[in-house]
Amino acid sequence: MKAWIAFWNILKKDMRNYYLKPPNISWGIIFPVAWTLMVFLKSGTSLDIRGLLPGVMCLSVLFGTTSMLAVTITFERKSRSFERLLIAPIDLSLLMLAKTTGAIVFGIFNGFVPVIFALFMTDLSGINWLIVLGGVFLIAVTSTFLGLFIAVSVSEVFEAQTFSNFFRFPMIFLCGLFIPVQVLPVFLRPISYSMPLTYGADILNAVISGKGHIGLLMSFLILIGFSIVLFSVSTRNVKRKWIY
Repeated sequence: MKAWIAFWNILKKDMRNYYLKPPNISWGIIFPVAWTLMVFLKSGTSLDIRGLLPGVMCLSVLFGTTSMLAVTITFERKSRSFERLLIAPIDLSLLMLAKTTGAIVFGIFNGFVPVIFALFMTDLSGINWLIVLGGVFLIAVTSTFLGLFIAVSVSEVFEAQTFSNFFRFPMIFLCGLFIPVQVLPVFLRPISYSMPLTYGADILNAVISGKGHIGLLMSFLILIGFSIVLFSVSTRNVKRKWIY
């Protein structure tokens, strides 16, 4: 019970200090809004809103989670405030879950901002929103744990942002967000299938636009696998690099 009280207090502190700050709230809204307006309004009324919505949702989640978590963890590490948490009587895995839950919630919120805009522009009836929520949740989880992996691998905030872009920008073009993986050159497809966002995008494409090609069950299982691997590797790196 005490461990979960600590979990809640760490999460509450992060939400208050980082995610619920007015600049971050406005950024969390403006960023997906900017993606939405850029993509949805570019081609006028002939645009396939339902076809583009999964990609915009994925981008909003990806950039929201990785940007926030990589910076906050690196900043706390730099200011040595994170070390006080490491010596607290709480299991390391639970501590890292507490530090990442805020980013996951932030990412889910970001992911559904484009949906609000799309509701005013097209008919979204017939969509299984429970599966969409599950897909967005797993995209947020894998993206957050990717941000955790990045934060543990660097020591400076600017390094975290640079390293994040090393992963994020290839995902824009290789994960089936706007260009189907099936039409990519054959030599690029193994790279696409090695990225977790490919499977999250396929879930949303299958449910929203009917263009998935991997299979819902397979995509969900692979995303869960990515989540476990990324979290395990990050936790191991924390033990190896940050605990003396």
